[in-house]
Amino acid sequence: MVNYSPQSLDRTFGALADPTRRALLARLGAGEEIAVSELSAPFPLSLPAVLKHLKVLENAGLLSRRKRGRVVLCRLCPEPLADAQTWLAAQREFWTTRLDALATVLAEETPCPTPTAPASPSPAATPRRRHGSTRPGRNRR
Repeated sequence: MVNYSPQSLDRTFGALADPTRRALLARLGAGEEIAVSELSAPFPLSLPAVLKHLKVLENAGLLSRRKRGRVVLCRLCPEPLADAQTWLAAQREFWTTRLDALATVLAEETPCPTPTAPASPSPAATPRRRHGSTRPGRNRR
């Protein structure tokens, strides 16, 4: 199993945990550089809020920013996504192997007999409990 920096994976999954950041990454998915103003246009957020999301993505290594004149351009950096995908594939393989082994063990076991309810010790029906065993309250007669 390949070892990854836990902090790097934490930052990647933390960045992907927010739907706005996932949508920003999806817009960057074409591989082209996109201006921040164009990238933020479809979102009902202020520009400072979008910039905070972009900073989280940048800290996770999922995007890079560069300035061209007065315009800030963003580009997707897919390497952390590839690392996360590799980690997820290893987890899938581990758990598939474990769950297949469990299914094999369970299939080999003989089923337990269904327990039958014990017979009542007396042939007569149990008398009903009397409710109202306490004194009547102010509203009861």
